Amino acid sequence: MGHKQDIQHPDTLSQPVDTLSPTDAARELAWLTAQITAADIAYHRDDAPEMSDADYDRLKARNQAVEAAFPALKRADSPSESIGAPTAEGFGKVRHDVPMLSLGNAFSDEEVAEFDLRIRKFLGRGADDRLIYTAEPKIDGLSLSLRYENGALVRAATRGDGTVGEDVTANARTVKDIPEMLQGAPAVLEVRGEVYMSHVDFAALNARQAEAGAKTFANPRNAAAGSLRQLDAKITKSRPLRFFAYAWGALSEPLNDTQAGAIAQLAALGFATNDLMVTCDGPSAMITHYHQIEEQRATLGYDIDGVVYKVNELDLQRRLGFRSTTPRWAIAHKFPAELAWTQLEAIDIQVGRTGALSPVARLKPVTVGGVVVSNATLHNEDYIAGRGGDGQPIRDGRDIRVGDWVQVYRAGDVIPKIKDVDLSRRPADVLPFAFPAKCPRCGSDAIREDGDAVRRCTGGMICPAQAVEKLKHFVSRSAFDIEGLGARQIEQFYDDGWIKTPADIFTLRDRFGRGIKQLKNREGWGEKSAQNLFDAIDEKRKIPLRRLIFALGIRHVGEAAAATLANHFTSWSAFEAAMTQAQVGNGPEWDELISIDGVGAVMATSVITAMQQVAERASIDRLVAQLDVEDVAAVVADSPVAGKTVVFTGTLEKMTRAEAKSRAEALGAKVSGSVSAKTDLLVAGPGAGSKAKKAAELGIETIDEDGWLALIADT
Repeated sequence: MGHKQDIQHPDTLSQPVDTLSPTDAARELAWLTAQITAADIAYHRDDAPEMSDADYDRLKARNQAVEAAFPALKRADSPSESIGAPTAEGFGKVRHDVPMLSLGNAFSDEEVAEFDLRIRKFLGRGADDRLIYTAEPKIDGLSLSLRYENGALVRAATRGDGTVGEDVTANARTVKDIPEMLQGAPAVLEVRGEVYMSHVDFAALNARQAEAGAKTFANPRNAAAGSLRQLDAKITKSRPLRFFAYAWGALSEPLNDTQAGAIAQLAALGFATNDLMVTCDGPSAMITHYHQIEEQRATLGYDIDGVVYKVNELDLQRRLGFRSTTPRWAIAHKFPAELAWTQLEAIDIQVGRTGALSPVARLKPVTVGGVVVSNATLHNEDYIAGRGGDGQPIRDGRDIRVGDWVQVYRAGDVIPKIKDVDLSRRPADVLPFAFPAKCPRCGSDAIREDGDAVRRCTGGMICPAQAVEKLKHFVSRSAFDIEGLGARQIEQFYDDGWIKTPADIFTLRDRFGRGIKQLKNREGWGEKSAQNLFDAIDEKRKIPLRRLIFALGIRHVGEAAAATLANHFTSWSAFEAAMTQAQVGNGPEWDELISIDGVGAVMATSVITAMQQVAERASIDRLVAQLDVEDVAAVVADSPVAGKTVVFTGTLEKMTRAEAKSRAEALGAKVSGSVSAKTDLLVAGPGAGSKAKKAAELGIETIDEDGWLALIADT
């Protein structure tokens, strides 16, 4: 089985990507990488999936979306750059002459149209130009590559990680759909396809397994994969495996000049191919065929999970080429995840770091797409009431009540959702759900601002739910980043009553009479680790202003905004005085605040409110009394980069990226993470890639690290 790394589940997965802070994005990417990698190993190597395909697709889509929004945070082990999983022990390894790539996914008709539009744009073709695609069922089985030389089967290999697969030649020879010899084939022919098991054969196999007291399989895909990857080929031979051919790898000569023609040639050579493959003239015909296959899905006799579209002309496929892990000329149009009906037993209200009250449905457990679901998001109070974000009815205005029978689905997001409610099964005594106007954790008013879909607790740090989440944010990497004091320790110390506010972190040693004795006796702590923690806390008493502002966890204030505020006010005393005197909507302090580039009325209101709430302000004042807040260094106004937008890319060898950014900002430059028409200068180290290319296309001045150091040498 695959094993996930012990990384805490992020509570931001249901948030829109554009609302994430860099810290939250990095935390999500770490968690997503661990989950996806473990799922790949469980599915591809161990044949024991730990999640449904729909869940896996959602995680991949979320990872891709976060990486697109935060390209600088993309991990070296990103799952978007990997295919399959490493090979298992016990099998010989086979390096594929042509990589076995995966496919990109589409989940709606609109995404299929976008796929077609991208193809046409790449090829320089208009909307009225004819462009033919093939469309065929996407078989839910195990990918297999078969290499024939002079007509003889010489090697069979699984996908593996896309580059190196497992040698399963002996096992493949036992599959009746796989020919041992071919007549009239090219000298070298690598046939690719899917090993699968029919529904009838799967049921019979499970019956035999149960009768013999052996392991039964969860689904036909698991049964097929587990059967092919047996170390004893005799076991594989006893299993009813089938094979569909749908592609090819290495060739000594072309099979045909079209996808459809090449597949027909494979059929003529003796391979089983899918008779539901057709050619389609554009996206409308593709989508029509998709829905036709979808209607036949239950009667096919084998599992499919979508339809694959490919550009038909092979010359066009070659022109379109590949991305790192997927071809540009093909896409898998996945079927929606299964729906299920179950009863809503309760609606719980969770409170997040910013005070957002999030309703969660507690359901009578039900299996949806192979996964047992007992919780689902309800978004907000409008969604429960049957209203959309625009105030218009959704679900024809049907509200959701505790006791209702609801339809649950898992498509489109990581967290299950409630799609509909069956009024015909509604118990007579159920009442409309009354969304709380008070925080369920602390009793403070929960208010909903104009234009906001979310109701929020106003309790701030006196709210235990907010306090724990804010404390986790306070010690996060981009804030105080105290070594040895992470999310797990924060929860432990909060529950013990040791830390309730940020100021308590810095009085921890003194409150415990040097603290070592009490802490070293706790599980997981010793005298050395306790001493190290207190020393690490003391090291962070001196903190840059921008980090302090960010650490406060003020809504709408991320890292960039915190730096902007710090650079403008330059000292805590100036910032504190301005926020104390400011009035929301008017006055000189308000005018000054919203005049700052990057600060709008929403952010300004949030900052002023946080700094003027009595309990919140008292907590902040106690914290600052324990700190030495560093003023922002004076900007060199006459520096050669003052007022310019600078981007750093590639590897810097003589300074860290953080040092380079800090130095540039001290010289009056604005440091950006992406290249655009507003960029004035690109500093490119070894390994510079797309940013350097884009800068060249835009005519932006580019220098190396030595050039940068020379440029700023006199300043």
